[in-house]
Amino acid sequence: MPPLSLIYRENPATRRVRRSVDIVVAVIVLTIAFPILLIAAVAIKLDDGGSVFFAQRRVGRFERLFTIYKLRTMRQRPLTDELSPTSGRDHRITRVGYWLRKTSIDELPQLINVLRGEMTLIGPRPEMPFLVRQFEPWQHLRHLAIPGITGLWQVRARSIIPLHYPEATHIDLEYINKASPLTDGAILVDTLRSVFSTQGAY
Repeated sequence: MPPLSLIYRENPATRRVRRSVDIVVAVIVLTIAFPILLIAAVAIKLDDGGSVFFAQRRVGRFERLFTIYKLRTMRQRPLTDELSPTSGRDHRITRVGYWLRKTSIDELPQLINVLRGEMTLIGPRPEMPFLVRQFEPWQHLRHLAIPGITGLWQVRARSIIPLHYPEATHIDLEYINKASPLTDGAILVDTLRSVFSTQGAY
């Protein structure tokens, strides 16, 4: 069922501040995390000799396609449309990949997407094109916002509701409806708490 109402406003000044924060935070985190990324890259190579990075097409703001970057955590396979793992026991996940996903280190390369302006730190998670094609018309409203590395769905229902389900879209639209620096700050705190506790990660 579609939401009863959606109020979407974007203040230009707020947008500029958000973009500045995105750039500063992305540069700082990538700089600090560089040694961790280097160790992870070596571990991935030693594990199965495959590529370090995983690149996949996702649907961004206004339904523009972009390439999202992560550290590779699954065995190399032919490019096919398939759902992401929902359990650490998924046979596609490598030994190193299990720990990268558990600690969310595999997500760090998405900061490159943030620097490129394709993503923001906090917003609706970008979905794969084959799943977006199955959306009900009202679900496309989630593409009004720039997709984020983390968001309200991520901290509230990541391990409970698959992202492409209508219930998850309701959460995304709830975020879009009330997005503010205060809301983003609360989501960031919840995200950091989840990362350090590995809650909901797989």
